[in-house]
Amino acid sequence: MLAVAIAWTLVGSALFVVFNGNPDFQVSTFWIFQPPLDALFAFASWRVSRMATGAGRRFWRILTVAGVLFTTGDITQSLISLGQHDNWSTAGGPVQSACFAVGLGLVVIAMLIHPHAGRSGRDRVAFWLDSATVLVGGAVVTWCFAISPADMRTNPVGALAGAAVVLTSAFAAVKMMLSGNAPMHRNAALPMIFAAIVNATGVFVAPTADTSLPAYVYVIRFLPSLLIAVGPRVQEVTARFDETAFGARRRKPYSLLPYGSIFVVFVAMIVVLPEERDDARLWGAVGGLGIIVAMVVARQLLAFHDNKRLIEKLDSTLTELREHQDRLRRQALFDDLTGLANRNHFREEVSTALEHAEPGTVSLLLVDLDGFKSVNDTLGHAAGDTLLAGVAEKLRSAVRSGDLPARLGGDEFGVLLRDCDHRDAEHTAQRILQALTVPIPIDGTPVRANASIGVACSEAGDDIRTLLHAADTAMYAAKHNGKGTWMRYDHSMAS
Repeated sequence: MLAVAIAWTLVGSALFVVFNGNPDFQVSTFWIFQPPLDALFAFASWRVSRMATGAGRRFWRILTVAGVLFTTGDITQSLISLGQHDNWSTAGGPVQSACFAVGLGLVVIAMLIHPHAGRSGRDRVAFWLDSATVLVGGAVVTWCFAISPADMRTNPVGALAGAAVVLTSAFAAVKMMLSGNAPMHRNAALPMIFAAIVNATGVFVAPTADTSLPAYVYVIRFLPSLLIAVGPRVQEVTARFDETAFGARRRKPYSLLPYGSIFVVFVAMIVVLPEERDDARLWGAVGGLGIIVAMVVARQLLAFHDNKRLIEKLDSTLTELREHQDRLRRQALFDDLTGLANRNHFREEVSTALEHAEPGTVSLLLVDLDGFKSVNDTLGHAAGDTLLAGVAEKLRSAVRSGDLPARLGGDEFGVLLRDCDHRDAEHTAQRILQALTVPIPIDGTPVRANASIGVACSEAGDDIRTLLHAADTAMYAAKHNGKGTWMRYDHSMAS
């Protein structure tokens, strides 16, 4: 179907060249070759409407009605053109103009009422600022180039009305594209957008005098009919293979169109500036540029607020990540109940201390509570947990800041003493036993924690296994000799 449409357009373009210099045949060819392309536009839009859903279906149904109006108007004009003579213009008659105006109005309305994806109030303001910036840019260009002073003097209402239609159409298209919820795929929208550009080009390339148009002007003015018909057909083909052809697409957080508007208006002002005879066009360009700059500044302020909010959110996220990392690290290295180092952390620290310390300067204490099971059995597990937490606090207060108390599991604790010989280790064990003589209140009941402590001091060649074994042996010897006592274990006494 697309191949036939392209071939049809090529034949029509060739006839414009063949009949060059014969405006009656060129105009008749121009109108006779329009209806098939209009019919393709209407048919393809109808096919797409059957595939779409929701607001997208409504959009394509409106385009189908517009296509039928275009076809009706162009058929009427093609019949009229066969009986006309000495006519070189491509302007349509009353019927064709009415059908075209109504059809174009329906298309514009369909684009304006098509919903855009829901977003926050700040995003909606930014969206309308971007759209309005493009609208003002188009108005400045139209004011400077599309509306001539002669038109304003002879038919000001018609000139302004025509410009308004062009601007409204462009605004509606831009609004729909920026919304991120266009009811058509990008590949289908591109030929239709390009059609508008070619159509505008056809207005500017025509000679200013009321004379016969060159063949290339007819070709340029005829080409948009093919491009407009191609859009729905591409959408139909795309929708067969792409499930997201009608789906909402994520809108970009920024748009380059406002900056493009500034550039276009600035160029227009440079072009108009040397023409001092027409101050109205110059001041229109200057005023439009000022409005666009103001809206772009407002858009940037919104972006700055969005960036600030994003940075604050990022900071909050990083803080949460750091807190989570700290929690994970604490869970990996420390005991949840007592806050002391856990077994793995304790073993790593002991190994590190033995690697870097001189023999006889690292000591271990193993502390095992006596009668802890009876506390759990009589007062409950909650009371037992309170007792363990109390013992941990007494261990922390009895050791130096560089020492490492740990809960090795159950009611067993350990203390790593750095830069500590056997005498200092014995003194530390005595301080712990003394601290444990003070009862720990549990639900109003004072409970005394009895413990047995084993002490071991490192010797040359010791590793963590041998040092822990020595301290464990000393602790069981202390427990065997009586509750609340401790014993220092020497390797020389191991036998």
